[in-house]
Amino acid sequence: MTKADQIFKENIQKIMDEGVWSEQARPKYKDGTSANSKYITGSFAEYDLSKGEFPITTLRPIAIKSAIKEIFWIYQDQTNDLSVLNDKYGVKYWNDWEVDKSGHIGERYGAIVKKYDIINKILKQLEENPWNRRNVISLWDYEAFDTSAGLLPCAFQTMFDVRRVGEEIYLDATLTQRSNDMLVAHHINAMQYVALQMMIAKHFGWKVGKFFYFVNNLHIYDNQFEQAKELLRRQPSSCSPHLVLNVPDKTNFFEIKPEDFVLLDYDPVKPQLKFDLAI
Repeated sequence: MTKADQIFKENIQKIMDEGVWSEQARPKYKDGTSANSKYITGSFAEYDLSKGEFPITTLRPIAIKSAIKEIFWIYQDQTNDLSVLNDKYGVKYWNDWEVDKSGHIGERYGAIVKKYDIINKILKQLEENPWNRRNVISLWDYEAFDTSAGLLPCAFQTMFDVRRVGEEIYLDATLTQRSNDMLVAHHINAMQYVALQMMIAKHFGWKVGKFFYFVNNLHIYDNQFEQAKELLRRQPSSCSPHLVLNVPDKTNFFEIKPEDFVLLDYDPVKPQLKFDLAI
């Protein structure tokens, strides 16, 4: 059992046993009914990527290729335009959050990255002083929320720190998420930001170090309880999945492509489970 599988099962069991019910739930299922959930607060996990500890479960297949393409849409293309995500990357699951047939998701995610030139600022800071303690990506923008409709960012803050161990320099990352669908999105979001961490590390020729993941509200929706029980019954695969970025050290961040990522030794348990998403 991988570390990710162990944490996954522990979190599912904790939510099912100790979780409390949501009240005045904002999301709805596609049939219009309220999407209630059981949740816990303050979930934290630590993975040492340098030791092969990656935050991806083997208990069900995770769509890593699509997840990584979303990161490119946000941090390379720096746009909220759904046509870019649809046409350039073939990823369509964000279409359910389109704002009023506008073709975009509101002033969110990539639009905020572009608005504040966040990536160029982070890269500049790390180049000038790798040991500075101010490498923060924040997508939480009250002005944007007041002036534009759309889903508020879930994975809204990322922080980066550098460590020297012997002759090697490691880049660590911390992802903070206000809300997370444990069964559907947990490992998708984690691996997305591991990919971003790897892109920045590769830009400077550094090693990837530790990945810290904090979720404030970790939940399971009330139409997913049978799937939760099935995941608890499953025995994990014996594989040891790890993500590789196949480009030379010091490849420019903006020259890296989604197809440069390869997920190795990943043989998850099947069949895939079906989930009706809360919108």
